[in-house]
Parts: sequence; C-alpha cells; structure tokens
Amino acid sequence: MPKQNKVPALIGVPTDLGASRRGCSMGPEALRVAGIYPVLERLCGQVIDTGDIDGPRATQEATSNGYRHLELAVTWSRMLSIRVYEALTNGQCPVVLGGDHSIAMGSILGIARYCRERQIPLTILWLDAHADFNTPATSPSGNLHGMPVALLTDPDSEMLRRMGADYAPVAVENFQLIGVRSVDREEKLNVNTAGLAVHDMRQIDELGMRAVMRAVLDKAKARGGHLHVSFDIDFLDPLIAPGTGARVKGGPSYREAQLCMEMIYDSGLFGSLDLVEINPALDIRNQTAEIAVEMSASLFGEQILARSSGSKR
Repeated sequence: MPKQNKVPALIGVPTDLGASRRGCSMGPEALRVAGIYPVLERLCGQVIDTGDIDGPRATQEATSNGYRHLELAVTWSRMLSIRVYEALTNGQCPVVLGGDHSIAMGSILGIARYCRERQIPLTILWLDAHADFNTPATSPSGNLHGMPVALLTDPDSEMLRRMGADYAPVAVENFQLIGVRSVDREEKLNVNTAGLAVHDMRQIDELGMRAVMRAVLDKAKARGGHLHVSFDIDFLDPLIAPGTGARVKGGPSYREAQLCMEMIYDSGLFGSLDLVEINPALDIRNQTAEIAVEMSASLFGEQILARSSGSKR
C-alpha cells in the first residue's frame, strides 16, 4: 500500500464571499470540531495546523462586471495561494479547510505555480455536484463558487489578471470532474466547447464508481506528478451530507465516495486537498463535517482491515 510521507498542513479559509448562502465561513472550525486534526495525526504521525487566514470581510454587497465580491475574493485567493505554495515547498501536504468553493482558485494557483516551477505534471480531481464552469456572462447569480474551473482555465479571466504575473492559467486537460449532476444550460455549452472531462452521475450509475475512478486514475498515473483533490461536500448525496448550501439529489452514496477516496490513496499520487462548502448553519449536529473527516481519513490511508490503531468498533 502507498504511504503518506508528507505531513498534512491544515490551512483554514473562513470565507463564504463566493456563495449566496452565508455559513460555510464556519466550515474550518466545524472540521476541527469533527476531529480532523487527531484523525490525520493518527494516520500520518504528525499534523501542522497553521490556523485560519485572516482575510477581508464584506461589509456590503459588491457586484462588478457580473462578479460578486471579486476584489475581496482575489485577496483571499492570493493569500491562500502563498500559504499553499509555502506548505508544498516545505514538503507538506496542504489540507485547505473551507470556506466556499471559490477558494479553490487560490489553492490551485498556488499548487500550479509550485508544479510549473519544478516541471511536475498536475492533475486536479474536482469532486462536485456542479461543473463550476460558469462565467460572469452565463452565471445567473454572479457567485464565484460557480465559476472557479472556468476562471482558472481562461487566460483572459479578470480573476487571473488581478492575481498577478506569478500566476498562469491551468490547462483544461488537467481537470477531471467527478459526480456532476447539475449544470446550467449555457454552462453546459461552455463545458462541451472547452472539452472539459466530466464524469457525471449517469456515467457512475452505468459503469460504477470503481470503473470510473480506475479510468481517471489510470490517466493520472500516465501523467505522473501531483494529484490535487478539490472536494466539495455537495459531491455526496444530501441524504448523508445535508450541511451545504447547494444540495443536489442523486449523489454518490457513503461507500461509493469512500471507495473513490480509497482508490485515490492507492494511486500513490495524492498530494493536496480542498474541503469546501460545509455549512454548519444548515447541518444536523455537525454530521456533514464528520463525514468529511471520515472521507479525508480514507484519502490519507485509513483501511478497513489495516487500521493504524485498531478497529473503530
């Protein structure tokens, strides 16, 4: 079995500026309350909690050129990208505790910069009910958490221009979207035009999670390099993960999602993680954060018959 040699570095990003519904700014603390530190410490031997980024808050609604809170989001992304880049440079595995999914623009730009400077191939597994490929022209809301894949892959996006010269677009070919089941009409056209690799729920239903993940991970292994997992909790079926603001019926079951994580670990490529869109204000006794921690444990090597400290029963 692969072994996780890098020390996980927890980076809290308490912002919900990219979403309509407030509350996922409390996600980092919910994950800590759910025990992410001791769970990863048990599996990895050591964990570093770098605390929460102290970024700007919105004092009033700010919409410009089809974006909500773009200027503040750029500040959060720049701060996070630096923290993620530093963690990788220090030989650590960044574990980003969100926050809404727009923060992935910061984490992925930091990872992409690190990989680009070292000529390391990068694969991004985007686990999400949504394609997140809207643009200011197609988004019905202007919410940035519905745009990160589009903005990261568009060299002319205002987001990238504002980030600065150290940041370059990420190729569409680097993304593999898994679990998608909600795509806006105009967004769908953009997804097809761009050639984005989307493994939707119909494909998972027809082929099974194992076959889909094997195909995805075979491509990642052929590329080699660094594998980043951007895990939106709405990837899961809302029956098991209700604490999120954009619930979509018909997602992966607990065991399907856990198998997904176990197979990613087995690939030996996993190097960084986003945990996003956990909204304690919409949850039931923090169960969604607890499930996110359980999925993270599988991603870091928890095994049914080879636990590091015995059975949970």
